Formats: sequence, structure tokens, C-alpha cells
Amino acid sequence: MKPNIVLIVADQFRGDSLACDGNQEIKTPHYDALAARGMRFSNAFTPCPICVPARATMITGRYPHNCTGTKNNCGRIPPEIPKLPELLAQNGYRTYASGKLHYLPYKGPGEERTLHGFQEAKLAESGRIISQHDKSGKTPGLEDYFDYLETVGWGGYTRAHGIGNNDIHPAASPLPGEHTVDGWVATEAINFLDQHQQNSPDQPFFLKASFPKPHAPFDPPRPYDSMYSPRDLKEPHKSQDERPRTPGKQIEQKKHGWDYLSPQAQQVIKSHYYGLISFQDQQVGRLIEHLEKIGALNNTYIIFVGDHGEQLGDFGYYFKSCMYEGSIRVPFLVSGPGIQPQVSNELVGLEDLTPTIADLVSIPIPAAVDGKSLKELLHGSHETVRDAYYAYCLESPQQTYMVRTKSHKYIYNELGGTEELYQLETDPNELSNRIHDPALQDSYQQLRSALINWAQTHDDPVRLPNGELAQSPIPPEAVAFDANVMGWRHY
Repeated sequence: MKPNIVLIVADQFRGDSLACDGNQEIKTPHYDALAARGMRFSNAFTPCPICVPARATMITGRYPHNCTGTKNNCGRIPPEIPKLPELLAQNGYRTYASGKLHYLPYKGPGEERTLHGFQEAKLAESGRIISQHDKSGKTPGLEDYFDYLETVGWGGYTRAHGIGNNDIHPAASPLPGEHTVDGWVATEAINFLDQHQQNSPDQPFFLKASFPKPHAPFDPPRPYDSMYSPRDLKEPHKSQDERPRTPGKQIEQKKHGWDYLSPQAQQVIKSHYYGLISFQDQQVGRLIEHLEKIGALNNTYIIFVGDHGEQLGDFGYYFKSCMYEGSIRVPFLVSGPGIQPQVSNELVGLEDLTPTIADLVSIPIPAAVDGKSLKELLHGSHETVRDAYYAYCLESPQQTYMVRTKSHKYIYNELGGTEELYQLETDPNELSNRIHDPALQDSYQQLRSALINWAQTHDDPVRLPNGELAQSPIPPEAVAFDANVMGWRHY
């Protein structure tokens, strides 16, 4: 029988938020054990650090502008583009998903859901489908997680702390751990495994467990809200120069009111973010333990990735949609048959998921992809995957680009034509923008030229018109706080 595949996805999970990545503050024993059984990529990135485009890239192997036509959080994958779960289903796999898929369009009551090849799915979309089709939250069949909460007597409590979906103020979840969304995602994934064992044990399966956390609200269940002492955690990174840093994030900072946060508030936020990760780690442990219990572990590839990271206060910013390591770097772990324990510093990304999984199970992809298969690397090859990694985010005028090598990072922001250059070998935390450093001008010119060439050869002329980098004026800095961006909802 062909190997099974379990794809674990976490939303807004920083690449450095794993103990096995060198983080001495956090406890992630089950993710660490997964890394110890296979390959951990220490230089893994998302090609577009927002949910929808990153997730579209995961299942198509294409950059967002090649699969959804946009770098914003609103793209739809056309039916003619091959998608990973669809390909696997067409080649004999039973396909299941639980949790946050974030595939558009969101369908209404009784309509066929957008699943892109998953034959069965239990959805938790953080209230987005409910918001679109019934803001009262009373219509069943929109999001399975909210229906579940009604059946167990906890309907309406997922947001009862009053914290919104895009609000970073910390609070404990009103829900018991087993009824929180990450607890539910793991339980539903385990239920799918049991169902598969009963109904089709001789058929290979593809299971996607897609956890909505540690995305805000930062609301771990008790006692994970007090698992980490804020006083013991490192403070967020702070810039060591006065040069501009991603003007689009500065505007976002004003709108969300992040500049009003005290240093102590930032530390409590971080402690809750870590609490969410440690709770999720326990749920992943439950899932892997169940794979072993049913005898499927040794014939299963387990892959863990994040769709993008979380700035977590670094440089005064939260969320994603920028090119700093907190936002752009993601965890990427792979274990399974024939994969030896090792750490790779090759430059890889989410576009490599689909070609890698297809190659591991010997299924051809009937169309060109932008990603590369990592199969040979996973099986011991020491080949170079790519010399530089390219990423982008948002549309004009807030679009931002990155060229990332193992030693340097170049960032271009359309707003103001703002440029940033970091020498990662000596400044891994990107504390000093050295764009005007005479000693780095050769690197600057090479990376800037490489970005223009990449945009042209990857059919991105609208974003960088006339063979040159686009520029737009920076709007006035005084942007009013906007409560609408906080995502406050009753459900």
C-alpha cells in the first residue's frame, strides 16, 4: 500500500517558536519529537505571509499570482489548476480535512463547500463563513466547529471573552481545553482515522489537520494561559537605527493601536501566544499517538508547516504581511519512511509542499509548478535547492517584496520606495538596516537586480511595471485607531 500522508498546518506560527529550533523559552515536546524523527528545515519560508495566498500555494505548488491572481487575502483557485488533495483523490487516496482550510469562496447553507479535492471535511473558519451568510450565528451547517459547540452546551462562548479575531489583547479562553478549536481539530482528525480504519483500512489516506491557532485572539485555555511567566520571556526585537521599516506595517500599527501597548502588555501577549503553541503541541501529540495506536505511523509521512509567522511585537508590529523573519519564516518538519533525522539549512518554501508530496508517493503533477520537489534532499542528497528565496505580499500601493539568501535579506516596499538590507550572518534578528552601508553596496545591487529579474521572468510585470520597481507616496503618518480592524464578534 502507498504511504499515508498527514499534513499538519498551524496558523500564524513563527518558525522560531519551537524548542528544537533553539528557542529555550518554549515547551514543544511533541513537535520536537517529530523533528527528531525526520528533517527540520531551518530556512523555510512562506511565499506570501497572509493566510489565503499561502494556503493556495501549499496545495498548488504555485506562487499566489499564478494560482489565485492576487497577493491579497481574497484569491480563488480556478478549477482547472491541479490541487494536491484533488490529485491524491484521483490516484486512490481517501482525503480528509479538519479545521481551517480558508479556501474561497465560502458557500452558504446547503451549498457544496469549496474543498479542492477533500472528500470529507469538518470546518472551523474562525467565524468567517458565519459572518458572510448569517451574522446572527443561528444557521447550522455553516461551520462545523460552531455547530459542535452548540451540541456540547458551549455555543457562543468561543468569543465570550470579548477579544476579536484580529485583536492581540490577551485573555484566557472561556472554553475548556477539549472544546477549544485546536482541541476540536485534533479530535476530528482522530475521528477520521478511526472511520478510515473501519471503512477502508487497505486504502491510503491523506489527512490535513489545520489548526487555527496560534492566530489571534491569543486565548489559550487554562492552565496554558499561565504556563509562561511574562517576566521570564525575552523582549521583542527593537531596531538599532532610525531608518524606515516597512511603512505599511507602521500604518497598521497606528490603526490597531499597537503603539499604545506597554512593554509589560507585550510580554503577557507573548506568554499567551506561547501558551497556545504548547496546547497545540499536546493536540499534535494526541494525533501522532493515535496513528501509532492504529498501526499507521510507520507507513505515514507526517509534515508540519505554518502558513506564515507572527511579528509578536518585534519592531512594534504584530501579525504578518511583512518580510521580517517573525512574519516570513515558518516551521517545516518532515518525517516518514526512509527519512533520516537531520537539519537542513537549504532555502525552501510552501510552494515545495505539493511537488514534494506528489514525488514521495509517485504521483505526477499534470501542470507546471513554481515549487521544487525536496524528495532527494529528504533521502540524503546534499544538493542546493535554490540560491535565493523570493516572496511578496499585498497589492499596490502597499506591496512588499523580499529576496532572501542564506547570508543577506533585501526588502523592497512600494510605499516611498523604501528599501531595507540586512546582513543575516552578523545580524540574524534584523536589527540594523544597512541599505546605505558602503561595504554592502555590491550585495545590494545584486539583490535588487535579482528581484527585478525574478519579477519579469515570473510574469509579475503589473507589480513592477516598466522593468523598474514601483513607487507610491507614503500617506500621512497620523492614522486614526480603527476598531473595525479588530474583528470583534459575538460568536
